[in-house]
Amino acid sequence: MHELTLAVRLRRQQPYKKRNDIMMTDNFDINPYTDTYRQQVLTIWEKSVLATHDFLTSTDFEEIKGFVSDINFNDFQVFCLTKENLVLGFIGVADKKVEMLFIDPKYFGQGLGQKLLSFAVKELNANKVDVNEQNNKALIFYQKFGFEIFERTDKDDQGRNYPLLRMKLIKSSNE
Repeated sequence: MHELTLAVRLRRQQPYKKRNDIMMTDNFDINPYTDTYRQQVLTIWEKSVLATHDFLTSTDFEEIKGFVSDINFNDFQVFCLTKENLVLGFIGVADKKVEMLFIDPKYFGQGLGQKLLSFAVKELNANKVDVNEQNNKALIFYQKFGFEIFERTDKDDQGRNYPLLRMKLIKSSNE
């Protein structure tokens, strides 16, 4: 596997209105994770999970948050979508499986998740993902991209009562 040494430049076709003090018109970078991004990544994870995983109990959320805070993101192929020095989202891949994809909720619906997933598929050969069955928006997002369910579990990988849908890429929507 080749190492990515330069940031991937992304250009927006149409400008967005000014949102949250960032004009979403210019270039974004997709940069390899470094520990300088750690606090932003953890904050985005928490905000994104709170916005999308309303099925989690507060106890489970706190346990998972503790687990995530202990993750060494350098153990995965993690890339951050940035504008200047601000991380807007990130994706992590291990063994061709998307293990994490989180966007700051302030930027939901602007195509940033699509950009990160396209990057992971094209540059990191990602072709699998697990989705919580209760996270319908994520399920639809991955299905629109070309992933299909091939297996359902009764519990998540930590044994909690959150079924997972294991998905594989059949045909990318970018092809």
